[in-house]
Amino acid sequence: MPMPVTGADYKWMNLVARKPLKAVPRILRRAALGIGGMLIGREYLAGGQALAAGLFAGILRAGVPVWTETSLVRLVQEDGRVSGAVLRQGGREVTVRTRRGVVLAAGGFDHDIAARHKYQSPSLIPHASLGAEGNTGDAIEAAQELGAGTVSMDQAWWFPAFAPLPGGAPAVMLAERSLPGSFVVDQSGRRFINEATDYMTYGQQILARERAGDPVTEMWLVFDQRYRNSYTMAGGIFPRQPVPEAWYEAGIAHRADDPAALAQAIGVPVEAFTSTFAQFNGYAETGEDIEFQRGASAYDRYYGDPTVRPNPNLSALRKAPYYAVRMVLSDLGTCGGVVADEHARVLREDGSLIEGLYAVGNTAGNAFGATYPGAGATIGQGLVYGYIAARHAAASSAADTGTTTSGE
Repeated sequence: MPMPVTGADYKWMNLVARKPLKAVPRILRRAALGIGGMLIGREYLAGGQALAAGLFAGILRAGVPVWTETSLVRLVQEDGRVSGAVLRQGGREVTVRTRRGVVLAAGGFDHDIAARHKYQSPSLIPHASLGAEGNTGDAIEAAQELGAGTVSMDQAWWFPAFAPLPGGAPAVMLAERSLPGSFVVDQSGRRFINEATDYMTYGQQILARERAGDPVTEMWLVFDQRYRNSYTMAGGIFPRQPVPEAWYEAGIAHRADDPAALAQAIGVPVEAFTSTFAQFNGYAETGEDIEFQRGASAYDRYYGDPTVRPNPNLSALRKAPYYAVRMVLSDLGTCGGVVADEHARVLREDGSLIEGLYAVGNTAGNAFGATYPGAGATIGQGLVYGYIAARHAAASSAADTGTTTSGE
């Protein structure tokens, strides 16, 4: 169903079974907008898609040519200044020469698994990133060939997700690990993190354990039937809808009538798991997670269930059957890249400027360092530094040059 959904809409969609009087009218309005738009030949978008669509519409209005299915081969440098780029479009190479400079805005290296193993972790699995498939680090490599420094290459917008079916992609997990009636265990059968923490911090803590020699080799989201009856899951499994049979067949999901049997099904120590199960239920009864402080922050509570008190992120697992679904560490894209200054100009490893070269978005090192300030952090800095780079380049007095094509 075509349905533009904001972050606030998503929250209420997730609570449709718990707060129908508030959620259903909102859902119906969004559905009407999407279906109505489809009927008149107009697509309505929300969130990051809406921002991207607005930018693209602006490009079209300005008459800027847009080349699709085009990749960066290398940068052109003349007299110490970047003056263009060689691009591959289909079976030919095209050399584009610029008047004011080149802005690298080609994303990170989300789908270059060799680079990810080198800079981040050898345990990352191929094709697990939710970033665009074309984000293979070409722009970062091209800048490095000219001596550009890099920073934060070990960082990504980490995003825990539901494990993929064979040959498929991970399924988005946003509110599921924050909602009451669920918790996460590792291969030891014990909790190891505040499940409701922001997704970047979640990944950082997993990799910190790996570097310390205590890796998280398995993750399972554990929940009961009441949770399954109450909340949307994986972006499209609605309350009371069964967990897909394909998940059971692939070993991604398991269910059992008691905690001990569930522990055996997922292959974790039974005693540790049942103890964790009972301990978590105890925290839920008091509303205080003394082990990991789940629900103590405003961020945690935003994705919780406001109908559950005293803690919207905690409730006991009491209603059988009990479920466990395998999780993997995914991401929304890498956020380390070339070093850029306050004008988005690319710097060499020694701190000197590469004249005529700019980098923004995930091609540049994350402006927030290793910190996740909130939703939209990646597109926000892309917009801001794109504007900064464009203004600085427009003020350049570089001489005009033309455009030439070469190759096949």
